[in-house]
Parts: sequence; structure tokens; C-alpha cells
Amino acid sequence: MQFQFANQGLHWSDAYFLLLGAINTIKIAVAAGLLGTVLGIVLGWLRSISLVIRLLTTPIIDILRSVPMVIQLILANSILSLMGFSASPFWFGTIALGAWMAAVTAEVARDALRSVPFQYRRGARSLGMNYFQELFHISAPLGFRAGLPSWIGLVLSLIKDSSLAGVIGYLEFTRSAQMLMTRTHETWLMLLGTGLFYFLICYPVSKYSRQLERRVLV
Repeated sequence: MQFQFANQGLHWSDAYFLLLGAINTIKIAVAAGLLGTVLGIVLGWLRSISLVIRLLTTPIIDILRSVPMVIQLILANSILSLMGFSASPFWFGTIALGAWMAAVTAEVARDALRSVPFQYRRGARSLGMNYFQELFHISAPLGFRAGLPSWIGLVLSLIKDSSLAGVIGYLEFTRSAQMLMTRTHETWLMLLGTGLFYFLICYPVSKYSRQLERRVLV
């Protein structure tokens, strides 16, 4: 009796599977980045002006910054499911990654606003500016310059941490590569390809951020 084994190597059709994972990775990274950045800036500003808000939010921020992302993803998926939220893994992952991004961005925004010299603020008030005029014309631009490098680092971390969303069933690039690795046993090839994929995403962001930093710091 003769046995025939199916060809378990890579096929051209697998390229579409990896492309789908790549698109999903970019989607969740962009969605979580935008959500976390907007919420983080608002929260950081509130923490810089209100002691009560700072005391109330510090425990939550410390937890989000300290607990590994893979645990946060699993807990977010489990808790939101138990609460009756029937959303897709994309939204569960976006909420978890966005919450982490908001927590770390809040600290960057708060420190950036606090780095603005008090003399600048007092000078703006002496010129007749109210609080919000001084905030938008003085503190925010100077704080943006101070916090930009740290925020870029957070964006790069978020892109790489999006690879953990596969634990809740989201088909991102790393998960796609793992599935092909299991089927084809092309371990080294898939690992090198996965590393190259994240490099091709993160390197242009890092390169452009250096140019942007030079422009805003001039």
C-alpha cells in the first residue's frame, strides 16, 4: 500500500494570508494608537491640573503600566465578554492596547506640560492671556516638543505589542505566521519574515520621527 502526503510547503496563496495579517496588524495599531493618544493627552492634562484626578487615576495607570500586555488582553477579552459585550477580537484588542497607550501617554503628556518653565506661563498671563490661551499658544507647543521623542517610543512599542493580540483570536501578522509555521514547519523562514515585517513598519516611523524632532526643536 502506498501513502501520499500532501505538500506542506509554502504556496503563493499563503501570501494573501500573510497580507491579511499585515493589514490587520496595521489596523489595530493605528486604531489603538489614535484612541490611546487622544485619551492619554486629555488624561495627562487633567492630571497636571487636578490633584484629585491624579490621586484617583494613579492606581489604574500604575496597573496598566506594570501588568504584561498579554495578561491585559486576556483579561479585557474575558471581562468584556462576561459583561455582555459581543464585539470582535479587533475591538477587544483595540480597547486593551488603547488603554495601555492612554496610560503611558498620560504620563508623557503630564511630564511634558510640567516641563514648561513657570516664567513662560506667568509672562503669558501678564500679556493678558487667559488659561486656555496660554495652554494652546505656550504650554501645548512647548510640551509637544518635550514629549515627542517619548511618544514616538510608545508608538513603536505599541506596534510590536500588537503581535500579542493573537492570544484573543485576532488574526494579526504574527498569528498568521505562526499558523503557517505549524503547517509548513518553515520555522526559520517565517521567523525571519516576521522580524523583517515589523522592521519595515517600525524603521520608517523611527526615521521620520528623527526628522520631525529636528524640525520642531529648531
